Order: sequence, then C-alpha cells, then structure tokens
Amino acid sequence: MTLLIILAVVVVLVIGAIGIYNNLVKLRNNRENAFANIDVQLKQRHDLIPQLVATVKGYAQHEKELLERVTQARAAAMGATTINDKIQAENALSSALAGLKVSVEAYPELKANQNFLQLQTEIADIENKIAATRRYFNTATRELNNSVQTFPSNIFANMFGFKKEPMFEIPQEERATVEKAPEIKF
Repeated sequence: MTLLIILAVVVVLVIGAIGIYNNLVKLRNNRENAFANIDVQLKQRHDLIPQLVATVKGYAQHEKELLERVTQARAAAMGATTINDKIQAENALSSALAGLKVSVEAYPELKANQNFLQLQTEIADIENKIAATRRYFNTATRELNNSVQTFPSNIFANMFGFKKEPMFEIPQEERATVEKAPEIKF
C-alpha cells in the first residue's frame, strides 16, 4: 500500500513537472511569435527609411550627419540577429528617426512636399503598428517572466535554462520626451 502511495505521488509530481515545463515552452514560443509580428512592421519601416532619407536629402544638404546616422542605425537594425540585439538596434533607430523629425521642422517646403507627406504618413502608421505589437510582445514577455520567477515554475525554469527576458521599452534618452506634456500653440 505504501509503495502505491509513493508511486502515485511520484506520478503526480512528474505530470506536474511536465505541465510546468510545457507551459514555460508555450510562453517562450508566444514571446518569440510576438516578436515575429514586430519584425514584420520593422521590415516595413526599414524599407521606407531609404525613401524618406532620399526625399529629405534633396532639401537638407547640410543635415548629412543626421541622415548618415539614420542610415547607419537602419543597417544595424537590419543586421541584428537576436531578439535582444534587435530591441537595442531598433531603439537606436527610433532615436535617430526622432532626430530626423526635429530636423525636418526647419524646412517648410519639405513639409509641404507630397512625397514627403506620404512617406511621413506611412511611417507614422507603421510606428503605430509597431507600438501595438510592442505592447503585445511586452505582455508575452511579462507572462514568461512571471512564470520564470514564481514558485514552483522557477525551479523548473532554472533547471531547463529559462531566464527573465527584457521588455521592448522606450530608450532612456527618449523617455524624457515621451513623459513631457506636449506644447500647444495657437
């Protein structure tokens, strides 16, 4: 009788361990799938940037350094291979694009250019889609991190190499801009 009880406890523990492991795998795969959705939007953004840079170049000859920074950031973002590297590279690209947006304000004729307006609209649309997919990615990451850090799944997470993963957050240098209230001028 004692042997049956011990055997039953062992079977229950093994089934529980398998369930926890499978849940961790599901959460990791969900996070990777969420980043794949971000990747689609990032690819579209990467495809639009050369067009945007070429359009601005015609108007802003002396902004060469800024345009090169955007181009280099795009190349780095396209060359990143891991999720964490892509997050870092995309944050650098977002920062470079923000600098380009500020620079464009000095060129009223550029702001009225139809090609530029269309590109600006397309990039704004993609940025909104990236923001939405980032939220989904961060939710998937939070769920994985919760499972990796809470008991008893943290025991199995450590045993099988699951670890806390970083969120896709706004870069620190942009945080001040985002948190600042917008100025409204009439």
